[in-house]
Amino acid sequence: MKARAAGPRIGREVLAIGGKGLKMLNADDSCAPAGKRYIGHDSRKLYMSNKLFVGNLSFDTTENDLNDLFAAHGTVTETNLMMDRVSGRPRGFAFVTMSSAEEAQKAIAALNGKDVGGRALTVNVAKPREERAPGGGGRGGQGGGGGGRRERY
Repeated sequence: MKARAAGPRIGREVLAIGGKGLKMLNADDSCAPAGKRYIGHDSRKLYMSNKLFVGNLSFDTTENDLNDLFAAHGTVTETNLMMDRVSGRPRGFAFVTMSSAEEAQKAIAALNGKDVGGRALTVNVAKPREERAPGGGGRGGQGGGGGGRRERY
């Protein structure tokens, strides 16, 4: 594959949106997920995700509540309510996958900013998860010393 910093290109190459910017792909490469289309130039179209990020949820919201809310705007194929590992309570956001990109756009138009459970929802297309460094946070550097022995006079 060829990488290119910016600007569209005419020919047998297509712009694809990746996790870290734009990439040029040959039209012959199978770069679309199975059953997905690209939007744009000719039959090679940029992939439009049907996975949605839903933010600013009430902590009382359940996956069934989300299914019911989004089912009014299309077929929901998957719902993931993010839970806190320690407390087991919802973290206030979720991911909802619709059956098509068109249904996802309808849901965004209808539900973004809508008041649910006393909160204005944030609904938009989910971005790919960014790469993170392996391992935990830890302390940066050695930190301060414990002090020395204190002399008393």
